[in-house]
Amino acid sequence: MEQPWGGWLLPLGLLQLLGGPVGACPCRDPRLCRPVTGTRSPEVFVFDVGKEAWKFYDWSKITTVAAFGKYDPELVCYAHSKGSRIVLKGDVPLKEIVDPAKRAAWISHQVDLAKNQYMDGINIDIEQEVNETSPEYYALTELVKETTDAFHREIPGSQVTFDVAWSPACIDRRCYNYTGIADACDFLFVMSYDEQSQIWTDCIAKANAPYLQTLLGYEEYITMGIDPKKLVMGVPWYGYDYVCQNLSTDSLGHFHQVWYDDPRSISLKAAYVKNRGLRGIGMWNGNSLDYSREAVAEQQTEAMWQALTP
Repeated sequence: MEQPWGGWLLPLGLLQLLGGPVGACPCRDPRLCRPVTGTRSPEVFVFDVGKEAWKFYDWSKITTVAAFGKYDPELVCYAHSKGSRIVLKGDVPLKEIVDPAKRAAWISHQVDLAKNQYMDGINIDIEQEVNETSPEYYALTELVKETTDAFHREIPGSQVTFDVAWSPACIDRRCYNYTGIADACDFLFVMSYDEQSQIWTDCIAKANAPYLQTLLGYEEYITMGIDPKKLVMGVPWYGYDYVCQNLSTDSLGHFHQVWYDDPRSISLKAAYVKNRGLRGIGMWNGNSLDYSREAVAEQQTEAMWQALTP
């Protein structure tokens, strides 16, 4: 069966025969190397961690792909053919961006990388500890602002986003200037998963992203004065298998508790996104589903994609 993505990429060998420079458009149709502009609603923000699962995504829904895997020009061409942005991953040790000159150099490198790879922006994924009023606290806000200004100036229509924890309450000691960062970029991707990370005693099996706790985090962001349209809800497409340690076992072995989000739980959260006026929804990560051709897998995978936009 012919694959619909097969005709978007210009072979590297042909590029070399044509004498194409480094950074030459890799797509058969040069228009697919133009930045994607404009906005679509709702935002559906997909993290992709590499390989070829993206060929089976529901592209009718996707607005942005954050490419966290190895650079794939075929993915860039195909995303653009569907009107979807594809953005870089941005990470840097905070101690290195306190110095304005080093910060500017990092930003310049990211802009050049995006240009050379025909990408549409950057997702800044910095999950390091920050103390309020520390030099890193102020430098992080400046980094986001300066990155946004540079991308918007150098790549018209580009998108700059920043990943935050499920709550602004200094989760894992990430005491960021959340309102300042929200003002400085296009929107925040709220990582509403791993919500049991602050466990100081015995680990108790619990939901990865419990419904009421998840919604409380958004209300906290909004109460701070952040516009709901600056918030994209992240949902987990993975779960946890807890091996119970304090229960007796039967002849078959250990007891387990398995917690994960399914189409029903995601649909409830997506309904909140719509009703509360959030910018959209997304997941960590798009690769996690079973994209095999088995009937049950296809049905379950379709249901997970459908749950994002009720």
